[in-house]
Parts: sequence; C-alpha cells; structure tokens
Amino acid sequence: MAPELSSNWKILQARLKAASASKPATSSPPANTSTSADNKKRKLTSDDKYSKTSNKRTKTSSFPKKPPPKTTSTTNSKGKMGAVSSQPVTSTAPLTNQPSIQFLRQNHGISRESLTEAYNLATSPSLLSSLPSHPNQGLSPTASLDKTKYLAIDCEMVGIGPGGIDSSLARVSITDFHGTQVYDSYVLQREKVTDWRTAVSGIAPKHMRDARSFSDVQSKVAELLKGRIVVGHDVKHDLRCLELDHPAKMIRDTAKFSGFKKYGNGPKPALRVLAKELLGLEIQTGQHSSIEDARVAMLLFRKHKPAFDMEHANRYPEDVKKPSKGGKGKKSKRK
Repeated sequence: MAPELSSNWKILQARLKAASASKPATSSPPANTSTSADNKKRKLTSDDKYSKTSNKRTKTSSFPKKPPPKTTSTTNSKGKMGAVSSQPVTSTAPLTNQPSIQFLRQNHGISRESLTEAYNLATSPSLLSSLPSHPNQGLSPTASLDKTKYLAIDCEMVGIGPGGIDSSLARVSITDFHGTQVYDSYVLQREKVTDWRTAVSGIAPKHMRDARSFSDVQSKVAELLKGRIVVGHDVKHDLRCLELDHPAKMIRDTAKFSGFKKYGNGPKPALRVLAKELLGLEIQTGQHSSIEDARVAMLLFRKHKPAFDMEHANRYPEDVKKPSKGGKGKKSKRK
C-alpha cells in the first residue's frame, strides 16, 4: 500500500499546477484552415486591395494607373518578335529644321554645305528664281566663305578683233554651294569691242560705265577660287578668258561629266539642254545670265554629286584616302 502524501505536499503540487497554467505557451499552436483564412481576410482589407483575375492576383489601387511605356517591336537573331520596353520612341527623320542647322553651325563649327550634303537638303529647282541677284555688286557683303568648299563660276563674253570672232571677258559671276551670289562684276574692256553680242551675252556699252578693271576682277576671282573646288559648264573656257589656272582635280565640269554625254549631240551637251532634261528648267531663252547659269551648273552637280565623286575617285585615285589599319599589330610567333 502506497504511502499517503502529506497535506503540505498536496498543497505544493496544487500551487505548481496553478503557476504553470498562468504562463503563455512557448510554442505556437499548429495552424489550421480557419486561422489562415482569417489572416488572408485581414490582408485584403488593407489600403491597397487585391482582386483575383484569371487565377492571378493583380494589384488594384484607388489611384489612377499610369499609361504603360511605349514599346517597339524588334526581331532577334532567331527571328522571334519581342517587345522592347524602354524610352519613348523618337523620330529618326533627317534634320531639316533651320534652328537645328543653325545650332550645329554655331556650336560645332560645321559648314552649311556639309550639313546640306549630310542631310540631303537639296535645293528645289523652283527656288532658283527666288534667289536674289545683284549685278555688278562685286563681293557680296553677306558672303560667308570660311568653310566654303565649292564655288560655281560662269562668265559672259563680248567679241573683239575682226568680225568679233575672238572673245573678251565682260562679266563674271560666282555662287556658293547653295546658289547664293558670292561675286558679280562687269569687266572693263581693254580692247575695242567689235561685237557686243548683246542678244546672247546681255552685255551692252552702258554696263561699262561702272565696270571694274580686268586686273581687279582677275585678282579677286583668283583669291576666291584658291583651294576650292570649282563647278561650272566648260570651266576651262571661263578660266582661259580670266587668264587663270586651276588644278584639274579641283574642277567639276558639267560639260565633261560622263553621265551627261548622252544629252549632247556633239562633244559636249549644252547647259540649257541639261537644265531642261535633268532639272525641268527653261534657261537661256533670251539673253544669258551668268548668275543663273552658275546656279544651274551647281544644282546639276549637287543632284548628281555621288556620281561626280565616283568619277573623280576613278580619275584621281591618289586623292582617295586609304583607311588606316586601326592599330592592328603583328601576331607574335609562338616559340
């Protein structure tokens, strides 16, 4: 028979049981389905609510949604299409607005003709008539030749000697790459004129009143053409009347360009024929204008400049810069 516990021992056990019952449980009870459901409900009642759509939980906010960024479709190397999300799509159209052109010229030192060539800003033939002409102005006060690479030239002649067969320089006109007048002057005659050729040249005795001396015109033209590419129609004839020389590789002659030979009945096509066939312009219908002829020659050159450049490269291969090897060194031999 087991010994009976004393009354004091029984009281001690009762106190221990009471103390253990008053302490919180050290381990959390196993989760059940009702407790998990209650937790989910509490999360759904927060400021940012969630809704279930197509078995996926998507966030819905009380604030309006921002529009998604623009995407552009691209094709990877495997031919699969994918959407590339990045910055908004920007236009890659050529730079044609005048403010941007002026910005590049002023801040980057790029010439106007280089910009025109780079962005293909070709002058329409219909705009030639709107360009102002100032006969006998001399050097234009607004001419900017710091970065000018191309100049077009044309001259008008009068007849001297028996029957007016020989030609004498009577007017010189020079324009830039865009057809803007750079220089224009009548030339005072050094010999007696026997045929003014007014019906063709447009030169009359009255134009000699304010004409400049031949030496003055010659020196100014030589200064303008030096180091520049000269464009014109039968340029050597103009240079001969000016008694000037110019390097052949620095001349672009529309009368000798191989691409225009099919428009000529003889050894060279007429400028008026090229203007009509290639530009749709009617010129030299009456008295000639050396300013107009210089502009037309430059426009023909600009329109077919790639072909002119190719022909020049074939004729003067030494002018074509050979690409550098880019620092590729020799491979060392293995020992």
